[in-house]
Amino acid sequence: VHGYTKVKGISLDTIRILASIVLRENVCVYNNKIYKQTLGGAMGSSFTLTLANIFMWKWQKEFVRRQDISGEFYGR
Repeated sequence: VHGYTKVKGISLDTIRILASIVLRENVCVYNNKIYKQTLGGAMGSSFTLTLANIFMWKWQKEFVRRQDISGEFYGR
């Protein structure tokens, strides 16, 4: 795939674990009450933005590959 085992000295397994924690343990405070987000990541979070970009890059790469096979065109 890409051959990387670390990013800036951090193992991919550690990154996966930390990403899972961020997505599972996301909370916010509103009117002095603590709320836990039950699904997805926080809007405006730089981590969530990065994760969304990685997801869309992988999705788009596969989508374009399938369209090339069928002769269709994709642009954005």
